[in-house]
Parts: sequence; C-alpha cells; structure tokens
Amino acid sequence: MPPFRPAPSWLADAVLYQIYPQSWADSNGDGIGDFAGITAHLEHLSWLGVNTVWLNPCFASPFRDAGYDVSDYFALAPRYGTDDDLARLVDEAGRLGIRVMLDLVAGHTSDAHPWFRASAEDPGDHRYIWSAPEPDGTLPPGFVRSPGSRPGGYLPNFFDSQPALNFGYARQDAAEPWRQPVDAEGPRANRAALREVMDHWLRLGLSGFRVDMAHSLVKDDPGLVETCRLWGELRDWLDTTHRQAALLAEWGDPQTSVPAGFHADFLLQFGGPSDGLPMRSLWNNGTGTVHEHWAQREHCYFEAEGRGSAETFITAWRSAAALIDDKGFISLPTSNHDFSRLRCGPRTAEQLPPAFAFQLTWPTLPAIYYGDEIGMRYIPGLPEHEGSVLEPTYNRAGSRTPMQWDATPGAGFSTAPADRFYLPLDPDPDRPDVASQRADETSLLHLVRRLIALRRDTPELGSRGSVDVLHTGYPLVYVRGERYLVVVNPRLAPVTFPYEGDPRPVEVRGVRVRDGAIEADGFGFGIFAL
Repeated sequence: MPPFRPAPSWLADAVLYQIYPQSWADSNGDGIGDFAGITAHLEHLSWLGVNTVWLNPCFASPFRDAGYDVSDYFALAPRYGTDDDLARLVDEAGRLGIRVMLDLVAGHTSDAHPWFRASAEDPGDHRYIWSAPEPDGTLPPGFVRSPGSRPGGYLPNFFDSQPALNFGYARQDAAEPWRQPVDAEGPRANRAALREVMDHWLRLGLSGFRVDMAHSLVKDDPGLVETCRLWGELRDWLDTTHRQAALLAEWGDPQTSVPAGFHADFLLQFGGPSDGLPMRSLWNNGTGTVHEHWAQREHCYFEAEGRGSAETFITAWRSAAALIDDKGFISLPTSNHDFSRLRCGPRTAEQLPPAFAFQLTWPTLPAIYYGDEIGMRYIPGLPEHEGSVLEPTYNRAGSRTPMQWDATPGAGFSTAPADRFYLPLDPDPDRPDVASQRADETSLLHLVRRLIALRRDTPELGSRGSVDVLHTGYPLVYVRGERYLVVVNPRLAPVTFPYEGDPRPVEVRGVRVRDGAIEADGFGFGIFAL
C-alpha cells in the first residue's frame, strides 16, 4: 500500500470539543438537546477558542444505546432536528471558524435497521454474521436467536440490539461456516456502504468522523491485520475523494490505528497493550465509571494525596509518538460520554486547573468533554437511561447530564419541566455554570480560555513541538520546544524541585522559580518562558 497523504493541515492545530447533543442545549422545550440548541450556543465555543467539534451519533435510532444503535445512516434522528437544522449548524460553525465532525458507528447497526430486518428473513443475506442452529437447536456462544423467519442466530457487537455488520473473519474454520473471508460478498457490500455513508455527509459540509469501536470490524483478527487493511483502503479513498476530511478513531491504541490509516486516535479508558491504563493512570481515581475487570495497579497522578506518577502515561505516550512520528496524532481527552468526568468523587474543582494546564500544553490533540471547562461533576446514582448502565459500578449517565449554562432552575439547558429533561441536572445548588464563570475572570472557564489561546499563539506548546521531561513525580516538570517550562503539581501538599534559571512567568498559579528551585503550592501550575 502506498504512503498516505499527510493529515489535513488544520488538524495539527485542532482543539477538539465533544458535544453529547441530547444534553447540550434544548431549543424547543422538549427536554432533549438538539441541533438548533447547539447552533444557538456556538458563540461559547468561539469565545473559548475551540475550533473543532464532534457530535455523538445523531442518526435515526431507537436509542437503546443512546444513538449508537443506528437504524438509518442517511436520516437524522427527529429529536435533534432536520437536515436543514444540521446544515445551519455546520454553516454557522464554519462562519466562526469551527469544523463539525460526526460520530460514525461502523461495526454494527440497530436491530431496527432495514438491512437487519431484511437479513433476518433471508438466509442468503450476509450483511450480518449469522449461524445456523446446532442439531439440538442451540446456538454457538455469543450468538442471539433470530427475530425473524431465518433460522439460527446473529452475532451482536455490544448489546443484543446491536447486530454486528459482517466485515469477515481473518481466519476461517470449516466447522464454523459463519466465518466468511473478508472478500466475501457481505463484507464487500459493507465496505462499500461505509464509503457511501461517509461520502454523503462529507459532501454536505461535515469535516470528518470519529469512528466508534474502530478496532472491532473484522473478527478473529490476530494483530488486527485485516482490520488495519480495511481502514487503510478507506484512508486511500478519503485521500483521493475528500482530502481535507479527518478520520479519528475510537481505538485507544494510536500506534496501531494511525499507521492503519486514521489521522488521530484517542487515548482512552480502554485499548492498547495495557487496556487503557495510560489514560486511567492520569484521571481514574476509582470513582464514577469503574469496570470490575480493571486492575488499577497504581494511584492516578491527578489526585490530592500525591501517590501517583506521570511515568506510566509518559512512557506509553513516548512509545506511540515515536512510532507515529509525523504521520498522525494522539489525542488526550479530559473525559468522554463513557468515562468519569475530571471532577468525580473526591476530586474537587480546585484540582482541575493543573489538569487543564497539563492537557493543554502536552504534545497531543486536546479534546475537552462538554462541561469539563466549567468543572461539571460526574453525578452518581442516576437511573439507567438509554443503555447507560454497563455494570453495577459503571453507569455512564453520570457523565451525560445537561450542560449548565446559567444559574436558573433549568440551568439554561431547557424550558421543559425538570422531569422531562433527558437526564436530571446536578442537584448541587452551587453547581458551576457558564454565565457565572464568564463573569469571573478568576474562574476555571477563563483559565481554560487563556490556555487555549496560549497554545494557539505558541507553536512550541502545540501538538508538534518537542518535549523534554525533567521530572515525572510531584511536580511534573517538562520543557516544550526548548523555550517553555511547564510545572504541574496535582497534589494538595506543596513540593519543590531543583532548577537553575530565571524563567519569565506566562500563566502561573502558585508556582515560583527562585534560589535554584521550583516551589509549587498544592494544586499549583506554571508556564514560563525560558
């Protein structure tokens, strides 16, 4: 396969912002966020300095998994609005210099999709993975009984309502005839459908896609060789047909996904050789969304007790960055719709400034999860909603509550009665909100804005500048582009680190460099020009 074209030039300077559309802003008073609500609040993103937005799935869906169960890739869910509403959103965002990306669920559909309903009636249809029943009527492990006249069962990707699209198996077995090769008729049709869906939305002005579960397409694929080949073919097509479009992976393993053809991949709470430990070693404090199978072998670095180390993250980042080189990007999110917010459990609002100082000066693409810029909380104990509960200890609803725009009873999210809101608001009477923080120049929101502006105006602090790490304990100390010293102390206790020099403060809170040492107060941070 020939080398890919370079990533679109705009991506290197992207500051990503994830919008969970049903929770961001409701324009029509039905309690559910929508496109018009997003459009009405784009000024917030422009003021903040965000230049790239990705929306969680907004296609037609029965919403058994919050839209990750698509019933029509070419139709928008009515609760979000019309094609014209999305077009207005994209146009207005473009006027403000903001690109809009969609979320593409590539590996499965809803069981309400016409493709699946047809397949459940036609034994000759291989768009999905079907198995005939055993002589005793049982199904192979993992398969779900057919809802139609077709005998046997289908393989789901996640929930039973999400049948896996058939992209083939890397390894065949005559005893398991559902293991079709990747070049069989069904897999070929699905690859063509992916191109058709992507082409449709890109031609309407969208700037690319974040691809859900991008690693999951080809089954039984040792080393993900065939899955990587599939995405490489799609990247070649993009490079020819939509050269300015970006492809971001929900893979969690940039050193695999970027060489496969993605322009960037997120470090996530899962994925890669250590099942997401690099990202969790920064943020996961054992509260909020916690999978029972996670073995947190260490304390996270951003905790008040100061028992962690940044070494786990930095080692993994270095390994991936060295392999990727200039072929793509690694993205570090503050959180996401499947993981605890930064402000979760014992982590308080005063602990967030050093986290943002780190995230917005490290050589990755920063991705801000909506509301984290004002310190919204993960809300525990919410009822299951649209597939939010995965395990007793893993309820994603706590990270999906309505955006807090102002201090009114509905938080500026919606005029609907509170019991009709998509999810309950944070009940804390002192919950943070955008309006209050915009009026307070000492707020977290203003700090995030200043850090984004500093990153934008200072190439050395961006995604491509060099980094020289001087200390991975407390404080974390590193030099960007040989010109900027960054100091981050996420723990409550003050710390010192030997350092000779007299750097000029640029954005500093509770850090001093004097008498041959760096002195950092609890939860302090500093960016200095050398």
